[in-house]
Amino acid sequence: MNCLIVDDNKIFRLLIKKLISLDTSLILVAECEDAIEAHQQIMENKIDLIFLDILMPGMSGLELAKILEDKPPLIIFTTSIAEHAVEAFSLNVVDFLLKPISASRFLKAIEKAKAIAIRNQNTQEVNFPEFIFIRDSNIVRRVKVIDILYFEAIGDYVKIQLVGNVDYSIHSSLKNIEHKLPQQFFLRIHRSFIISLSKIDGIEGKTLIIDKHLVPVSDSYRANLNKSMKFL
Repeated sequence: MNCLIVDDNKIFRLLIKKLISLDTSLILVAECEDAIEAHQQIMENKIDLIFLDILMPGMSGLELAKILEDKPPLIIFTTSIAEHAVEAFSLNVVDFLLKPISASRFLKAIEKAKAIAIRNQNTQEVNFPEFIFIRDSNIVRRVKVIDILYFEAIGDYVKIQLVGNVDYSIHSSLKNIEHKLPQQFFLRIHRSFIISLSKIDGIEGKTLIIDKHLVPVSDSYRANLNKSMKFL
């Protein structure tokens, strides 16, 4: 799971970072000093889980959670103020951890987050269609999901590259598209690219080969890619 730490206290960020290292399935994408910076990270990157402090300058953790309500990512509040627990849980967060946080309590919250993520993914898989419809230059087109090689962010548009050297452009963000795709079939490997795992032909250094197309892999997403590929 891709994680984000949001806390204005550097010491607490360091402590949570050490706790994250206890579970190899957790990948720390970034750490932020305030909720505004965190919101920017969430818009630009695939974040599955946030460790979110509540009292911060500018925008509180509760305010950020309300902005993200009913949308990914999952949220675990990390705070020293127990009085906010009722309001926090009303936002349907995963858990509420009081500082100082013990390793056992932290890992228990992580297991809850994993269970929710699996349940959400299974629901998404059931509803995922064989075809998708896109609007390309005011023309509505039907695209077979199995024909998609990768998605590439280009400015305010996303290019959908298909087999047969066919591509379309739609006015959207890669972040928006990412949350509509099943993670067992599609994976973000770069801030500008989401690829179809079944279409990977090979890897050379930091480059994926997909149907003769060369797609870059960034270091921050390499661990996720390695876990998703089945090596003998």
